[in-house]
Amino acid sequence: MGAPLLQAEIQIDAPVAKVWELVSDLRRMPEWSPQCRAMKVFGPLRAGARTINFNRRGLLFWPTTCTIVEVDPERRLTFRVDANGTEWSYELEPVDGGTRVVESRRAPNGIKKVSTVLVNAAMGGVPSFEVELVDGMNESLSRIKETAERG
Repeated sequence: MGAPLLQAEIQIDAPVAKVWELVSDLRRMPEWSPQCRAMKVFGPLRAGARTINFNRRGLLFWPTTCTIVEVDPERRLTFRVDANGTEWSYELEPVDGGTRVVESRRAPNGIKKVSTVLVNAAMGGVPSFEVELVDGMNESLSRIKETAERG
């Protein structure tokens, strides 16, 4: 089953190095993401590193694991959610003395059927959940922007 590219972007009035410092510290993911409650990386941040995450949506609470797919300092950070195969990334680009950040969710091999069944059963269906995910991306990027610009 194909899945659309989900994406949000923001311009931050802070240098790329400062924004990278924030997005690459995955322990801080709960500060940005409205769904993530904890994210722990095992070992250094590098391709192949694993994470364990705890997510919450209303009364639902669930753990996930991820594998870091790409770390290109000050440019791109990508991790794959092991349970459903989706890939989440932050792409940074210097623009006008600041940084453009694009957060994306891709499903290069589609989304596993078990994940779709669970989203349909517990989260109101895939279309509304995808809207919620994009809203969450926008909220995450706004929180990163606020923190980066505050210094």
